[in-house]
Order: sequence, then structure tokens, then C-alpha cells
Amino acid sequence: MKTYYQPIPVPRANLSSQGMVLAGGWMGFDQVIAHTRKDSCVLPVQEVPKDVLHQITQNRSIFPGLFDNRPSVMGILNVTPDSFSDGGLFHNPDDALSHANHLVDQGADVLDIGGESTRPGADFVPADQEISRVVPVIEALAGKVGRPISLDTRKSIVAAAGIKVGAAWINDVSALSYDRDMAKTVADEDSPVCLMHAQGDPKTMQAAPQYDNVLLDVYDYLEARIDFCVKAGINREKIIVDPGIGFGKSLDHNLALLKGLPLFHALGCPILLGVSRKRFIGTLAGVDDAKDRMPGSVSVAVLAAAAGVQIIRVHDVAETVQALKVAMPLIA
Repeated sequence: MKTYYQPIPVPRANLSSQGMVLAGGWMGFDQVIAHTRKDSCVLPVQEVPKDVLHQITQNRSIFPGLFDNRPSVMGILNVTPDSFSDGGLFHNPDDALSHANHLVDQGADVLDIGGESTRPGADFVPADQEISRVVPVIEALAGKVGRPISLDTRKSIVAAAGIKVGAAWINDVSALSYDRDMAKTVADEDSPVCLMHAQGDPKTMQAAPQYDNVLLDVYDYLEARIDFCVKAGINREKIIVDPGIGFGKSLDHNLALLKGLPLFHALGCPILLGVSRKRFIGTLAGVDDAKDRMPGSVSVAVLAAAAGVQIIRVHDVAETVQALKVAMPLIA
């Protein structure tokens, strides 16, 4: 029976003599939760297999210095008319460019530009329309804002067009499963790529999501997609993983994944977490309007930092950056 090893993060200053550094970052661990499909128990770090320990502890160095001492903040720029929180606000290229510079001024370490909404119930956007939305913005920003630009797309033709004008990595909500040519495009360009878990298509994914064990099921899926990418010629050291909060998950599923976030360090890849303004925050806090969910979003960002998450994808950059500046001396 397969065993999954979830490190229990603690501040590095509080580590025992047997403790180890978590993912080369700001947290450490000297115990793990060992999960099977039947039960779980706590084990000392000495009882973790050496190959798993290597995966959990090795540095994540896709972009040197990007997340060595704190999580990187990824600022969201949706150039769409229908995204769930900011749809229509930056559809105009001039507005998009202005907002991108504003995010950088607020402290964004990475910009994530998307031209197709993947909110629950979203309609498909043709590739040519998506390209017309994202390419002018990427081209105008690349090399001028001093930040890596991530292109949020699941289509290989859009990815190729974005990389050509300066996108530094691809963020694919389908983990390269939607477009059979995406893996070749990423491999040929030697581009970093974020693999996100989603159950179902955005149009129908929230209809009735079901799992045997959501934490372990998502882990297995991401592990399989990493293996697929490596076999397709993608450099494993350039792979990022995202558990896909809100993508085919109920409230209980989302909470289970957030509580178990450190498990994903065992995949040996940087973790990206996108929870900003999502519906589960509104459900817990009783806040209907997505734009009013900033405080809840920031609270999850701080908890993610304590779990050693390397990249936090947010709408509210200034508030998240300030919260992390205060929290990191207390966390680490």
C-alpha cells in the first residue's frame, strides 16, 4: 500500500538536531504525517525513505532568488470580459498595461496574464481571440517591468504565441491534459510550467465534484502529470504544481487540501496556491461580492507561507505583500 509523507512545518529556529530544511526555504520539519488510504500516523523524520526526503528538502530554483526566503507574490491580470472577480476591468489593452505596472509597484514578483476565464461556468474562448487579448499585453510588458510574466492558458498555440513575445512560463489549469500539443510546445521552448489539478471542465466542474480522498487523489494526479511531462521532455526542475483550489472541489474538499498543503512538497516541485477572492472564502465569511473577500484571501496567504508554499497568486498584491512582511519574521 502506498504511503504519502506530509512534512509538519516548523520555524527553522525551532528545529531539533534531527530536523531538516523544507524545500530549501524558510521552514523546517522534524516530523511527518504518514498517510495511507486507510489511516495516518506521525513519524520522526528519520523514518522517511531517503528518496522522499530528497524530494521534500531539495531547493526549488526555477528562477534563482525568486522564492528563497519568502513566498513570491503573483499578481493576477485577467484581460477577459468575464473573470469572476475582475472581469471586464482590464479588457482594454491600455487599462491592462496600466494595471500591470500598478501590480509591480505594489510589490508583485510575477505577473500572471490570462485571456480565457476559467471560473465555474465559463464559456470556451477560441485561440485566436485569446491570442488577441494576451499577446499585445505580454509584448508591451516583457523586459520592461523587471518581473517574469506567466501566461495562463491551456492551449498550445496561445502558449507558443505568448512565449514568442516574452512570456517566461506557462500556467495551465488542465496540467497539459487539454491540448495534446501543449507538452511538446513547453518542452521545445524549455519553458517552466505550472500544472494545476482540476476535476472536469470549467463549464461543469462545480456540478458534483467527488473524491475518494481529495488530498491523496490530487497528489496522485499531480504526480502522474509530472511523470507525463518528464517523459515528454520537460525539465522536472522547471515544473510547478498547484492543487487547484475551487476547480472541481466542494468547500470541504478545499479545506482538506489547504490543511494538507505541506504534502505537496513531497512532489519535489515548487507549490503555487491560488485562493484569491474565491467562493469558499465568501462561504466561510458570509461575503457574497468577490471584491470584498480580500481579508480572507490574505489570511490564507499567510497560512500558506507557514506551510512553505513558494508562490501565492493574488488579486490584492499590496495587502498580501504587507501581510507577508509582517508575518514572515513570526513564521520563520
